[in-house]
Amino acid sequence: MRRHPQIPGRVVAGLLAILLASAVALLASAQPAAAHGTLAMSTPAGGATVREALTSVQLFFTEKAAANAFFTVTAPGGIRVDNGWSYGEPKPLDQPVREYFLVNGQFEPREYTTGFPATVAVAHLPAKGEYSVSYLSVASDGDPVRGTVTFRYAGPVTAAPKGWSPPTTQPDPALLATAEQHGSSGQVSAVPTVAAETAIPPSAAAAAPTESTDGNGPGAVAWVGLAVVAVAVAAAGFVAWRRRTAPTSRPAGRGRTAPATSGRRGAGTRPGPRTPGTKGAGSRIAAAKGALATTDSRPPADPGASPDPDLASATPGSRLSNTGLALFVGALVLALLGGFGLARISGNEGPAANTARQPAGGPPASGPAVSATDGHQHPAGTGPHTHRGDSGTGETLATGTTVSAAGFTLQPLERTQPAGVRADYRFRIVGTDRQPATRFAVVHDKPLHLIVVGRDLSGYQHLHPTMAPDGTWSVPLTLARPGGYRVYADFSVTTANGSQQPLVLGVDHTVPGAHTPAVLPPAQAQAAAGPYAVSMTGTPTVGVTAPIHFQINRADTAAPAQLERYLGAYGHLVVVREGDLGYVHVHPEQELVDGTVKFWLTTPSSGRYRAFFDFQVDGKVHTAEYTIDVP
Repeated sequence: MRRHPQIPGRVVAGLLAILLASAVALLASAQPAAAHGTLAMSTPAGGATVREALTSVQLFFTEKAAANAFFTVTAPGGIRVDNGWSYGEPKPLDQPVREYFLVNGQFEPREYTTGFPATVAVAHLPAKGEYSVSYLSVASDGDPVRGTVTFRYAGPVTAAPKGWSPPTTQPDPALLATAEQHGSSGQVSAVPTVAAETAIPPSAAAAAPTESTDGNGPGAVAWVGLAVVAVAVAAAGFVAWRRRTAPTSRPAGRGRTAPATSGRRGAGTRPGPRTPGTKGAGSRIAAAKGALATTDSRPPADPGASPDPDLASATPGSRLSNTGLALFVGALVLALLGGFGLARISGNEGPAANTARQPAGGPPASGPAVSATDGHQHPAGTGPHTHRGDSGTGETLATGTTVSAAGFTLQPLERTQPAGVRADYRFRIVGTDRQPATRFAVVHDKPLHLIVVGRDLSGYQHLHPTMAPDGTWSVPLTLARPGGYRVYADFSVTTANGSQQPLVLGVDHTVPGAHTPAVLPPAQAQAAAGPYAVSMTGTPTVGVTAPIHFQINRADTAAPAQLERYLGAYGHLVVVREGDLGYVHVHPEQELVDGTVKFWLTTPSSGRYRAFFDFQVDGKVHTAEYTIDVP
């Protein structure tokens, strides 16, 4: 009977050492992030449908909101209907919330069972549909607390109080300054608002602010741990089974000749691996392997015997050694990850699972984006999210103002072209190795979006270049007027470890000639785009999530336009700040909301902006342009 091939003990040891290294790395990287004062629940609850008229909403935080906290309630048409706020009476939370505090270099959990409400008055309910409640506060340790909760109202319309007008207030400058100062560690809600996110950027994995102890099961890291444990145990069992079933000696006539083995490694006792002197998980694993090697009970090899490793692995001594090695390492991995998994199970990521993957200062993964950190906000599923980009100093800074970020540089091959001449605009995205990047993730149907805007905020173009095998991008570009332009590359590069790095890089481009700056039209809510009239409603707010709605009707009949998806969405919005040309690229909800294209916009600062809204009807893309003044 043919003998099954045996697995060399060194291979088994190496594989199990890799499993142990993975376990140690997982444990080392699984530290919770500190989170304080987060939103624990709301009334109405996020995503709920309300059928009775209400006069206020309540947001319950794990500590009292700051005295200068800022709240807005926005109706379906984009009009604010909030009418001030006040503190409410504390009450028990529906579910306890766990937050982590860094004490003497260690994260210590604290469980909160009491919610401290902020009661936001609602002046009236002007329409049925989706209402948005946004908040900005500062926790006791100085970290910003911001986010948005949405609910649907299906009850009767109520009238506004006599003499009341929609508020246009902005957050307290002191509140904004504090949030900006601590922007890299801002916290978000522990409350899910809508459906869970389907695509989470890897860069957001480090910002797990809260955990809800609802006991529904282990979190994502625990499941990873259990998977590794399963692999380790399976490997141990497999090795043990193979050793039990393997013959202890070769059948007669199956021995190998000396020439066939003359080139192999000589016999003799095998020294254990040397333990490196460097610190860290690698040295600990190497030391463990060395200790395990010393337990090998094989007798010294006979100098005259065949050094066939397969035959050697079939000896009783080897069977005991490899089985013990497998079971020992498997048990060690099981103990490490089992203890870690139990700790994670006790604090399930339930509702907080949506927040645990968000960039610092962002909203729940299922809720609206609240940060303009990288200028690129878009939904995956039903709620938008944000990516961290080239802003490292604050979460509300616009992007595209620098040519380099996160180790990547936008390198144009041409910096100028004649007016009115169609020319290829060519560029590369160069990494820290000074080589062109060639691995890009497809975002909104394209691996890279190129936005061109004049320095006077005219001449907007949204282009999609193609990349050659050497990493050179090119796209035909025509610029009708002389003057300066800003070229933005909006993309997600795939790094060496397989993660995605979303970035917006910007560079200047010049068209020689006499330049007469265009004068921006005044701010207004209506714009014409071909045969369509486009209405914009909403109140952009500095540092706070604000829903912005676009309604598209035919100009001749006022009938709603039959929108088509363009680049995977019903519309795209680019907002550029006057002056430094800071860039905010916002994407909408995946589906129409109350018949409108809805965006979540966080304006980085007060000032004047130019907004460019792209939409598609009958296969043709149209652009509506707006001037936005943010006080």
